[in-house]
Amino acid sequence: MSRPESAWSALRGNPVRFLLSSWPWRSLAYLASTAVVGLALLVVLLGLLFAGALTAVVVVGFLLIGAIPLVAVAVLALERRRIRLMQPGAVPLGEPRPPVAGGPRAWLRQRRREPPSGREAGYVVLLVTLLWLVDAVVAFNAVFLTGVFVAAPLLAAVDQVVVFAWTPDSAGEALPLLLIGAPLAFVLSAYVVTVLAAAQAALARLLLEPGEEELERRIRQLRRSRLDLVDAFETERRRIERHLHDGVQQRLVALSMTLGRAELDVPAGPGLDLVRQAHRETEAALADLREAVRGIHPRVLVDHGIAAAVREVADRMPVPVTVGLDLPRLPGPVEAAAYFVVSEALTNVARHAGARTVGVAGWLAGDDLVVTVTDDGVGGARVGAGTGLAGLVTRLDALGGTLGVRSPVGGPTEVRMECPCRTETP
Repeated sequence: MSRPESAWSALRGNPVRFLLSSWPWRSLAYLASTAVVGLALLVVLLGLLFAGALTAVVVVGFLLIGAIPLVAVAVLALERRRIRLMQPGAVPLGEPRPPVAGGPRAWLRQRRREPPSGREAGYVVLLVTLLWLVDAVVAFNAVFLTGVFVAAPLLAAVDQVVVFAWTPDSAGEALPLLLIGAPLAFVLSAYVVTVLAAAQAALARLLLEPGEEELERRIRQLRRSRLDLVDAFETERRRIERHLHDGVQQRLVALSMTLGRAELDVPAGPGLDLVRQAHRETEAALADLREAVRGIHPRVLVDHGIAAAVREVADRMPVPVTVGLDLPRLPGPVEAAAYFVVSEALTNVARHAGARTVGVAGWLAGDDLVVTVTDDGVGGARVGAGTGLAGLVTRLDALGGTLGVRSPVGGPTEVRMECPCRTETP
């Protein structure tokens, strides 16, 4: 799919193609709408200032004057959409501030605390003092000049018309104005209007695009929101783990003990066989539940940290695992991410790698946690190829970390995660 042509490229291209395109009309619409928006904004701002000055003694005036930034925010949102008339292929600027939940009252409070930036305020001042007037004059003269030449024969027939000190007396004498003057006026107006509209749209985009500080603020806000999401996710996992561990699991343990005692009291026969079968099924369900609890959020990770949790996983592996983790307690989301990376990597080794040995190592490199899982299996693994590691990439990305897999065919395979963290004292 090709990118839409810009106004500047159309101006530099084939003149006939430009004149037959939509650009002259789009440019005229942009200038005319700028004049309307600018004049309306000027009237509204002057009205708010005048009414605010008159009613300041009864406090209402301060509310009217305080509404000026809100009017500016609404106009800026409109301007960001109008730019698409002249820059259809450009990335939309979008709203400079995130949407606010909680209804109109919350939106008003938030917008009062976030007035337009300096560049946005500068654009509003330009719009109400200069741009609307220039655009109104240019758009009016472009339409008026072309219209006069087109209607010159009719005007000469019914009244006197003067064009550049020449006064045609009849429609026939005015016919050259229609045949020659109208096309020349249209060509001149088309180029002037398009150049002015394209330049003004570029200026608007320059002033309304988020600056470096705004982009950095957005990045920090996005990072905070993603970290809050990770924290909320971890909190919910811990809540589910506690519910299963302290509630369902304890009930199953009590049921298993009750069935064990029943085996001693029930006489031999079909009834005893059913009790023993129920006891075995309960033990199997309890084992499955314990495995599920470890997969949701292992208690040993919360109580003793990443090293103890990884060693517990390693003890259940059918392949010998060497664990080299000498780490202090780390923030909960970082420990959880590291644990699930190691757990998933070891699960993949047991299922697919055909390895004889596995090594897990972890260390702090400055403020970053680095964890590697290495095996001597067949290799050929990669993230997103059914390894189960793809979902962990998003978790690490939210924490500012990375996950990589180096696995040539024939091995060895190394899964490496790096994640920024700050050590915490237990």
